[in-house]
Formats: sequence, structure tokens, C-alpha cells
Amino acid sequence: MPQARERWIERVQALLERAGFYVADAHGVRPSSFDLAARRDATLLLVKVLKNIDALDAEEAHRLAELGQLFPAVVLVVGQSSGVADLESGVVYTRYGVPIITEETLQEYLEKAIPPYLYASPGGTFAPVDGARLHTLRVARGLSLGTLAAVAGVSRRAIQLYEDGAGAEVTVVERIEHYLGESVVRSIELFEIRRPAASAEAPAGSRPARTTAPERGPKATGDPWRDGVLEQLGDIGLEVTVTTRAPFDALARTPDILLAALGSLRTALHRAEVLQGLARVAEGHALFVVREPIHRTSIDGLALLSVSDLRRHRDPDELLEEISERESP
Repeated sequence: MPQARERWIERVQALLERAGFYVADAHGVRPSSFDLAARRDATLLLVKVLKNIDALDAEEAHRLAELGQLFPAVVLVVGQSSGVADLESGVVYTRYGVPIITEETLQEYLEKAIPPYLYASPGGTFAPVDGARLHTLRVARGLSLGTLAAVAGVSRRAIQLYEDGAGAEVTVVERIEHYLGESVVRSIELFEIRRPAASAEAPAGSRPARTTAPERGPKATGDPWRDGVLEQLGDIGLEVTVTTRAPFDALARTPDILLAALGSLRTALHRAEVLQGLARVAEGHALFVVREPIHRTSIDGLALLSVSDLRRHRDPDELLEEISERESP
């Protein structure tokens, strides 16, 4: 990994930690759809750091969005440029439904409580309109939809959509606010973003990532051993979802979150710190199922089980009890 990106990830991590987040660094495990996981109270974030946001393709965005649904967590990309143009501070961009901001935007939001008020789409730069406020101001001044539409230079239908909460182009908002003498926009709460806002005049962003619930239950990975282990987890009674491009191979619920990784003892040694950090951030547990026979129960607090250990369990509570015992120092 280039040293510049390494330092950038460290800066974003330090920024989150200063804001009171507990952060787990996952970028050392490759491939991974996210670099940092962070929690503050009930807010859980999955953060990807990219110099050029054009590197985020549809499949990667889908994987990131799927992980966000599984935890659940707010997904966020911190980027610097698109093509040769730098991203603007105070603007929320989207690629395939995933929100993207600059480091400066995140810093202003966390350290100065200044939220962004604009989002970008192929049709231009838009502001989310406080529809209820706009409607109240229009009615209080005795203005018809047609009158306000003429002032704003849009259709009556557009004004109706603004009052329903659709976004408006910046120049349109400026005309309305100048005429009314009042602000009619609302801020974008970064940690509440689930889908990009819609606009009355233009699409809100690139083709959205698939947002249907991820398919539950074990599915074939092409590796008979892995498929067998995942099937065992399902047979125990866990709700298992296979993941790709993540530091773990599956996410299950006990009902607590359980991050399950599979492979060799060598892989377990490499991933132990990351998996434990992610489990703490998710307020759940991590488990590594090892291919070969083992004579140890954990690595730095990461519970290790062999396939034969796993076969002894018949229900999630029993498995979780053993995991908790092995996590203990």
C-alpha cells in the first residue's frame, strides 16, 4: 500500500478517535471493502478511504452497502478527487448509492458541528429542501405555487416536490431564499444517511447499489471445506450470511453479532488483532475455525475452534458460551 494512503487512513482514524469513536483498523487485511470500523454510542460506521473515488465500482459499492445492512452500519467513503478534479468540501457525493465526502467535510462535521448542506449528482449540485418549512412560509405569505414557481424559474410541479422534501438545484434555492428572506434548506446528517436524497429536477446520483436485503443462509463458496463449516454454523441455528472482500468470511447472529473467519492457523495469526478489534466495535464476538488440528483455544483473545470442536455444539447459546470462555484472558 502506498505510504501516502497509509498516512491518510491514519489521519481519518485519528479524527474519528478525537470525536469519541472507538475505531478498528481493517485495512491491513486484503482484500477488504472497508478500511475502518468505528462506533460512538449507537452509531456504527464502516469507512472506505480512496484518493480517487472513480476506483469505487458497482460491485465494490454493493459489497460495502451489503455489509452496512448486515451489521447494520452507516457506510461512508472519504475521498479526495474524481478524475483530475478535487472533490469540494461541504458536498456529499454518491457513487452507486454510497455517500462520499472529503476529509475536510468529515472534520467540519465532527469537530465544528458543521454539517454539509449540498449533494452532487450528474445533474448538478443540489440542496435538500425543508419541505414543511417551505410550505409554511409560502402559505403564510399567501403565495400560490405558480407565483413561487415563477420566482424560482421552475414548474409548479417542482415546487410541490420541494415541499414534499425533494432536493433543489443550488441556484433555485438561492432564488427562493432571496425572495422569502428565509432559509429553506436542511442539513445532511452524515451518520443517518441510508440512501441518496432525490431531486425534483435531476437524478440524485449514479445508479444506486442494490439495496435489497442480502440473501441469508450459507451459500456455496466453491471450497468444500468452507461450505461444510458454514453449513455446520447454519445447522446449529445461526442466521449466517456469507461475506466477500471482508476480514471475515461470514456474519452470523446469536442474536449478538458473530464474525466468523475460516482457514489455516497461519491466517488466524495474521487476522486475530483485526477480527477482535472489529468484534469490539460491533459489540459482538469473533470466531476463527481452523482447518488443521489445534492445541490452543485462542490467539490474543480471538476464539479458535477446530471443525471437531464446532461439531460438538447443537445450539447458538452453547457455542457462544464456549467462544466467550476462549475469549477470556
